[in-house]
Amino acid sequence: MHAIVTQPICPLMSRPARQCERADEALAGMVVEVLEETVPGWYQVRTPYRYEGYAPAEALLFGESYVRRWMGLPKRVVLKGICDVLSGPAVACFPLATLTRGAILSPVGEPNADGWQRVELPDGREGYTKCSFLGEYYEKPRFDDPEALRRAVVETALTYQGAHYRWGGKTPMGIDCSGLVSMSYLLNGVVIYRDAAIVEGFPVHEIPRSEMRPGDLLFFPGHVAMYLGEGKFLHSTAHNGSDGVVVNSLNPDDPDYRADLDQGMTAVGTIF
Repeated sequence: MHAIVTQPICPLMSRPARQCERADEALAGMVVEVLEETVPGWYQVRTPYRYEGYAPAEALLFGESYVRRWMGLPKRVVLKGICDVLSGPAVACFPLATLTRGAILSPVGEPNADGWQRVELPDGREGYTKCSFLGEYYEKPRFDDPEALRRAVVETALTYQGAHYRWGGKTPMGIDCSGLVSMSYLLNGVVIYRDAAIVEGFPVHEIPRSEMRPGDLLFFPGHVAMYLGEGKFLHSTAHNGSDGVVVNSLNPDDPDYRADLDQGMTAVGTIF
């Protein structure tokens, strides 16, 4: 059985309860596999990137006919950090939903002359948002050229700069270290492991530190970052004074040098 995520952010908890560790977040429009109803109101689900957690029933739309229809529709992904879907093609119209980067919508027809795109929400309602807020939905790597894909992944990661740290988060409203790097790849059509580890069956593999290039991943105990080049890296950290997505350096001469991470690096990984 499958279900469609209809809430802007569906928390995936480590247990079927609110007061526990948030493992991940599923975003509006994602189709998840329903594994079982664990307790009333909670379902164990598996995401398309093979991560499991417990989702509240009110965030899901059940029914294989709904799922099949939704999966057959054309898709666009929200690239704007925060995006309102309005009841009409004007800024004064009522917001039907407020979505985050990574949410999936279905376009209805073509944009009008003022740049408004009619869209269908995952729950079937229709509204309007600016077509400039939306981007292509990639189910395979965005570019065949490795250099172009590296640049795209880095550019995507940098759009989260300034977001605060949220354990289990993966949106501009709050994001953790592995949420940052996994979303940066996912938005470019590449599925990597959700947590801060190199796991068999996913495309990231270890390389020597001397070979790291922009877009590669830097691993530390319980932490992961994205290498930007020239000794700089981007990560989401709860480190005092940062508390979110920031750029730090591996160069001891730089003011943003993180000696603990430079000296504590356990691996470098790449998909290339």
